[in-house]
Amino acid sequence: MELSIFQKGFNYSQDGPGNRLVYHLQGCNLRCPWCSNPEGLSPQGGVRYTTEALCQEALQCRPMFFDGGGVTLTGGEVTMQMDAVRELLCQLREAGIHTAIETNGIHKGLPELFSLVDYLIMDCKQYDPERHRQVTGGSNQVALENLAKALEAGLHPAVRIPLIGGFNATEADAKGFAQLFCSMPNWEQMTVELLPYHEYGKDKYPACGLTYTMTEAARVSPQTVQSFQQILSDAGLTVIHT
Repeated sequence: MELSIFQKGFNYSQDGPGNRLVYHLQGCNLRCPWCSNPEGLSPQGGVRYTTEALCQEALQCRPMFFDGGGVTLTGGEVTMQMDAVRELLCQLREAGIHTAIETNGIHKGLPELFSLVDYLIMDCKQYDPERHRQVTGGSNQVALENLAKALEAGLHPAVRIPLIGGFNATEADAKGFAQLFCSMPNWEQMTVELLPYHEYGKDKYPACGLTYTMTEAARVSPQTVQSFQQILSDAGLTVIHT
């Protein structure tokens, strides 16, 4: 099978533990207006590689996987190419390479990958599925169910909240997230990380034929971030920084 990839390279600690070879897979099933990789939204595009070629590349890069590193599949959205992703993860696991995926979690088949993943990174953009749908184009109800299933399966998911002013960054929002997470089974196993809004992808939009619609109102202050973190921590959640 083949995977369509629009970017690849090494990154340390931000896409899973240690130094990692990160593959950005083409295509996404959401349209978050703050997306920093708009070139990965369309299912068309990217460069096609066989899973065998990617696994071989990872094996050649193995000396670079220090501090517990390995391969991370991200996007776009990895579950847009589910069958080939499953095949590659199987090959990487058979080769003894640490595997991680970063996903929005809304694919119903995501739990099929749990046994093939050493480190699961999941977005959680909203605790309210309808509000999530209004802004991103899709409900995250299945994602929340998949997060609960990951916890039930014994995984230790790293949950990331993109903190966006006007969308999910108030004190009430922090309490909503805390209530949601603490209602899940084995919730103590998860970690939570806040990713304050940034404009890293803004200049890419014209080249992709897209309009960047975010405004300064999306920015959050350091004080807001600190207050949000404190509310989560006070609820017993483990807040991390990568």
